[in-house]
Amino acid sequence: MTEVSSQLPAEPISAVGIVASPSKAPDGFLVVAQTTDGSDADLWKDGLFKSKVTRYLCFTRNPGVDVVTDVKLTDIKDALPEGFTPLQETLDSKETATRKKRLCVRVSPRGSTQTAVYDIQIVAKSKYHLVNYTCVGEINNMFLWSRLGDVHSQKLQTASESNSATPAQTVRRSTSRPDCERINSGGFTKTALDDIPFVVSGKFHDSNTKMQQVNLMGITIKSLAEIEEEFQYNFTTERSVVH
Repeated sequence: MTEVSSQLPAEPISAVGIVASPSKAPDGFLVVAQTTDGSDADLWKDGLFKSKVTRYLCFTRNPGVDVVTDVKLTDIKDALPEGFTPLQETLDSKETATRKKRLCVRVSPRGSTQTAVYDIQIVAKSKYHLVNYTCVGEINNMFLWSRLGDVHSQKLQTASESNSATPAQTVRRSTSRPDCERINSGGFTKTALDDIPFVVSGKFHDSNTKMQQVNLMGITIKSLAEIEEEFQYNFTTERSVVH
């Protein structure tokens, strides 16, 4: 039995159709050629007489303005459900799409709907139920199932997964130190530290004109005034010799 994925596809179904030949489906359309248990999913075949006529369901998830919001199966003689469009012709051969039963779809603008159809499966056994799917109805002794999903929440989830794959360059930029950020300004390069004045704190300024004597390993450090006072010389002898 074919396993049905529990995860919703990234995009909802945007169009549904029926083809006479699986190989002639329009580009971008997926053909439901088999049931979930691997049987032929021909919607036309006759159980008593072998017929050359075949009909297969197909759909596409190509992103567009509209999405499929609901699918219904009705008898040919029943009135068309309000807001639904019948699939009357095959997409490839323009022949009658189905017999006895009529497949109808409702299409709405993506921005005006909360939910949409994300997947369609065909089940051959009536007692077999698909989890998270809704049974649409019976056609040619097979059962059509559809799965709805929230359009907006699925879109946010996809965007979140996309954003989680952040380029390495962006990661490096976000983890770099602010003072290392460089900004191009004219013909030169500035850093975040430029234009910040660097001055010595006032608490290190000595308001006294004389430095205190400090003895370091027996060496006395004196101020300029103290040195001039101690070693002052008036040159008296030299002046007397000259005169």
